[in-house]
Amino acid sequence: MSEPNYAGNIIVSLASLPDFLRKPILKKRLMEFFSMSPLDKDEVINNALAAGPTIPFENFARLFKTWLEILSSLSEENRTIMFSSYVGAIISNPQKLILFNLDGILEIYFSLNKEQKEIISNSVKKILLSLDENSKRMLYLIIPDRAKKEFGI
Repeated sequence: MSEPNYAGNIIVSLASLPDFLRKPILKKRLMEFFSMSPLDKDEVINNALAAGPTIPFENFARLFKTWLEILSSLSEENRTIMFSSYVGAIISNPQKLILFNLDGILEIYFSLNKEQKEIISNSVKKILLSLDENSKRMLYLIIPDRAKKEFGI
């Protein structure tokens, strides 16, 4: 990339913050995301996918769990926008997801409380079911079996 990865730098910085600072900052950044243009959203998502694997997993796990907790408290519309953006980016560049510790990410999801898991699961399932067959097939190849079972795909 010829431009600095500002979103990636923010993600790396957020991952290192303690919970009491990370959560309000991340929530503010998430709310800003929803008012961005589609092009800016795509850039943020692609930068996040590029930055994620570069963060030590312990820090990434804290950040990812906070992200899921915040998303579970937002509207279905906002969750759909966020997850659809990530799914679209992953379908366009599946190799970006392969760099992540998918089993570790799934364990983070399983550490959420029952209500949060249900909210996240329903949103993700709705998006996955709306995909065309080729996109579903592509995701099926890279998603861990436990995730397939959890999300019913």
